[in-house]
Amino acid sequence: MFTSIIGWLASAILIVTLLWQVWTQAKTHSDKGVSRWLFAGQISASVLFLLYSLRVHNGVFVVSNAVILLTAIAGQWVFHRNKARQGRS
Repeated sequence: MFTSIIGWLASAILIVTLLWQVWTQAKTHSDKGVSRWLFAGQISASVLFLLYSLRVHNGVFVVSNAVILLTAIAGQWVFHRNKARQGRS
């Protein structure tokens, strides 16, 4: 049980960190300091980690990687939205 708690805590910290980054970008309408490849790489890695997690039947990683994948998709959308807004300015 202690091992699962460590896994869930680590996942929660990572997810909150990623969500904070996406939220900050959405709020400031800025893509400053963010590579266009950041979220593309995160999406690719998250899909592969999700598949791996499903194969090894690890619930902590299935949930975590699914949420991280959704966060990456949201981040990519915000990044492109901000780029489009900057292009119109």
